[in-house]
Amino acid sequence: MDLNASLDTLKGIGSKTCALFEKAGISTLEELIGYYPRTYERYEEPVAVAAVREGDFVSVCGRLLGPLETRYIRGLSISTGIVSDGLESLQLSWFNMPYLRNSLKSGVPYIFRGRIRAKGARITMEQPSVFRVEQYQGLLGTMVPVYTLVKGMTSQMISKAVRQVLSDKQLLSDALPEEIRARYSLAEYNFSIEQIHFPRDEQSLQAARRRLVFDEFFYFLLQLRGLKEVREKAENRFAICERPEPEQLLGSLPYKLTGAQQRVWRAIGQELTGHSVMARLIQGDVGSGKTIVSFLAMVQVAANGLQSALMAPTEVLARQHFAAFTALMEQNGFPFGAVLLTGSMTAKQKREAYALIESGEASVVIGTHALIQEKVVYHSLALVITDEQHRFGVRQRETLSQKGELPHTIVMSATPIPRTLAVILYGDLDISVINEMPANRLPIKNCVVNTGFRKKAYEFIRKEVEAGHQAYVICPMVEESEAIDAENVIAYTEALRGELPLSFSIEYLHGKMKPREKNEIMERFLANEIQVLVSTTVIEVGVNVPNATVMLIENSERFGLAQLHQLRGRVGRGDAQSYCIFMHTNDGKQIRERLDILCKSNDGFEIANRDMQLRGPGDLFGVRQSGLLDFALADIYTDADTLQQANEAVGTLLKEDPKLLAPGHQALKKKYERLLLRQNGQISL
Repeated sequence: MDLNASLDTLKGIGSKTCALFEKAGISTLEELIGYYPRTYERYEEPVAVAAVREGDFVSVCGRLLGPLETRYIRGLSISTGIVSDGLESLQLSWFNMPYLRNSLKSGVPYIFRGRIRAKGARITMEQPSVFRVEQYQGLLGTMVPVYTLVKGMTSQMISKAVRQVLSDKQLLSDALPEEIRARYSLAEYNFSIEQIHFPRDEQSLQAARRRLVFDEFFYFLLQLRGLKEVREKAENRFAICERPEPEQLLGSLPYKLTGAQQRVWRAIGQELTGHSVMARLIQGDVGSGKTIVSFLAMVQVAANGLQSALMAPTEVLARQHFAAFTALMEQNGFPFGAVLLTGSMTAKQKREAYALIESGEASVVIGTHALIQEKVVYHSLALVITDEQHRFGVRQRETLSQKGELPHTIVMSATPIPRTLAVILYGDLDISVINEMPANRLPIKNCVVNTGFRKKAYEFIRKEVEAGHQAYVICPMVEESEAIDAENVIAYTEALRGELPLSFSIEYLHGKMKPREKNEIMERFLANEIQVLVSTTVIEVGVNVPNATVMLIENSERFGLAQLHQLRGRVGRGDAQSYCIFMHTNDGKQIRERLDILCKSNDGFEIANRDMQLRGPGDLFGVRQSGLLDFALADIYTDADTLQQANEAVGTLLKEDPKLLAPGHQALKKKYERLLLRQNGQISL
């Protein structure tokens, strides 16, 4: 069986199923076995209703006290019922499953399995799976894989296909050299692939995961070393000299740059005029002033008759950068033309933008992924800037760079990564840190509370909105089903509308919405047409809304500290005092201590270091930095030791065999080259 073979070589998989899998990014057998579970259903003994607590994911055995009731809210059906174990009762609720009313019978024993939530004084099990008692007995003690799904797919479809591939025991060769496996005590690849999909126990799962995490880091770092080698040999081919325009721009600002901003700008200014091509990472907290530094660099380049391109991860952010830059140009009377290029623009608008870019009339190009489309031809691209770099692939960054003749590169990131890890993860870049906040910024006031304070939190939001401000409410992803994610936010929004005045505009935002819908919601929020925005973490990389002064983060214990810090950076962007409320559903001492770190510090780098120290093996499939350095399994905080080992292994390997030509390295070389072709930018940094 060939790993490059299409899925339709498997029994029972036809064209329709292939099309479904392709939507999830699975086209070949290799991509299938590399599509790892995102969590596991661990089937444990049912617990008594009296023992359940908010936030638990448990199984309960009981009988329904009556038929389910179904009501409809804005096209969303909500079915509810009461289950009793003979001593205590518990409410059950399902979204968009009205058919359960006919299939579940009162008085019959069932096992209900789901997440416990507090609804006022009553606790509810949300979206529980339902099992017959004998059916559940057959699952006890097992770990069943749960995969990220697209509509029409099931985890069972994926696991069945994976089992078929893994039945060929001769299929997978281990490309990692034996000396590396032995040095770092790594499990064999076939064992790891089988156990990551179908673990026989927790110990086997941990060993498999560690090996596959090592692989992710190892191949990623091999790729980075190649980029660094190219950079180090590159000479600056652009005649860029110092110009007065950046200083004029600085003089027109209503504030003075912080010392850290000035240091970074001096370093960039020197490199633009130096002998080598610049490749620099600017790290700094949300709101630390990275953007103005990048604007200064673009002005310097434009004043020398050359072009710059700034790529942002969202259209809303690209439009905001464009508006801010053009306002500064007009204010200073600079003749540098700027053009916006995004995917939602009409064909005519894009053609006009392409013409301005190719002719050189546009000195500055600001946009999204549209900047790297084939149709975009640059006149004299000398500087490439990517904002929120961990949202883009290394290959995407390189694709933009290849639009010019080895242009200078600036990468901006608000992701708080400890320097020891940043040096590894951004191995092809020099690193600058903006570690001071602007003087006019008031520190965000934080509090950690349990769900008993929810009413007070809503009252606080009401007062802030009545004072003319705006608020965010963040809900986590629902682990049990990707499809419920949107419904969870919608249901929360409906509940919040019942708690706050009718005059407030309360809307929701989630990852399943189309880009156009997301842009529209964020534009309305920016214009204060929406006062309260209920959202998943899609706003983590978002627009600057200075009028937003309060953020409530539900289930905050389910996020990593670094991600919580980035989320709260969406407030505190204006002159008014801002607040962040971290609400948790588990009153455990360890959780409170962990969240209290956020109350004691607003320094992202200090928090990232504490996060790295606190996270351990127990967190492997728990709290994870969603979207942060988008590896399939690896988490740079939990897996910091493995990252450092992989970096050491790559360094030793390339020192001894830089071209991977040694007899024992042929399989590694072949796999690495195949991964480069397949990934084509899918590994993000």
